[in-house]
Amino acid sequence: MERSALQVNTPELAGRYLMQTGRRLPVTFVRGQGCVLYDDQGRQYLDLVAGIAVNLLGHAHPEVLAAVQRQAGELIHASNLYFTQPQVELARRLVELSFESRVFFCNSGAEANETAIKLARKWGAKNRDGAYEIIAAIGSFHGRTLATVTAGGQHKYSDPFKPLPDGFVHVAYNDIEAIKAATTARTVAVLLEPVMGEIGVIPAAPGFLKQVREWCDGQNLLLILDEVQTGLGRTGRWFAHQHHGITPDVMTLAKGLGGGVPIGACLANPRADVFEPGDHGSTFGGNPLACAAALAVLHVVERDGLVGHAAEMGDLLRESLADLGAKEVRGLGLMQAFEFAEPRAKAFQQACLEGGLIVNAVDEHSVRLVPPLIVTPAEIERAHATMREASK
Repeated sequence: MERSALQVNTPELAGRYLMQTGRRLPVTFVRGQGCVLYDDQGRQYLDLVAGIAVNLLGHAHPEVLAAVQRQAGELIHASNLYFTQPQVELARRLVELSFESRVFFCNSGAEANETAIKLARKWGAKNRDGAYEIIAAIGSFHGRTLATVTAGGQHKYSDPFKPLPDGFVHVAYNDIEAIKAATTARTVAVLLEPVMGEIGVIPAAPGFLKQVREWCDGQNLLLILDEVQTGLGRTGRWFAHQHHGITPDVMTLAKGLGGGVPIGACLANPRADVFEPGDHGSTFGGNPLACAAALAVLHVVERDGLVGHAAEMGDLLRESLADLGAKEVRGLGLMQAFEFAEPRAKAFQQACLEGGLIVNAVDEHSVRLVPPLIVTPAEIERAHATMREASK
């Protein structure tokens, strides 16, 4: 079938051949450049969602493209039965940017969090008399596998799949006393997002993560931070926990790491690094193609000062949201959200789309913005003008 014919019938064909796991917006994208996407009718859209915080360098970044093309011509996959240079180099760079640790590579944030859960359980077997329960936050999101959807504190995602795996306890976010009250002899770890993303960008309160770190240290628990959405410069620091002056025992990454190429990572410090040969594995995780893309992403983010740029653009973006009629604006760096008192976020999202702007309504009240780190003041000004019009 010719591509033009496929484009015309894309929604109809999707309804016939794709499992209906989500409601898609009425647009078919065919290419992108920088912070701009183009649909199959040639219309241009400014992208403030970036593939849900994935495309850190926007679309079709020349250095990511070159890295993928070069690596594809050399070696795409060899399996983890052997060493490959891009994988070891990427692990080294991530450790240098974060904390003393070793890295397990996988393909997604859910897989990275599965890795962290397995690490915690084995660590509990070795260090806490078989403790296995993980304390997580109500409203959190850690993935869609059976274990990670259970770890996430949202019944709408987990309840259809009961019976769910045992071993997860949920408490209110930003409430250290709730974590203390939930801790028992069965507890092995606390799993948190430094900024709750999927629920509508809820940052950790000042001092909260430091209190959790101190509690975990005092109770001999692991602290696992899910930085799948917050990591790699998005919040104005390489990793969001750096805003709080703490270091986790285990950290998970994905989304922006590959700049659009699927890759996830789980970092564990020497205390938590208890895996032995045979404990875990991945066929595609850390393949040379994905690692080459990730190395290019890290190089560009560092070379072009995009971590600091994200902090500056985040302040500018936040300021631009003040006159949209929202009851609350919240966020950190280029991870911002605003909340309407009335249930009109989905209508606002559609109006923005019609105006050539991509935003993300996470529910009927809240809108999330996670643009590429390369977004410019002019693009933020353009987005603001469209959002002003859509908010009327």
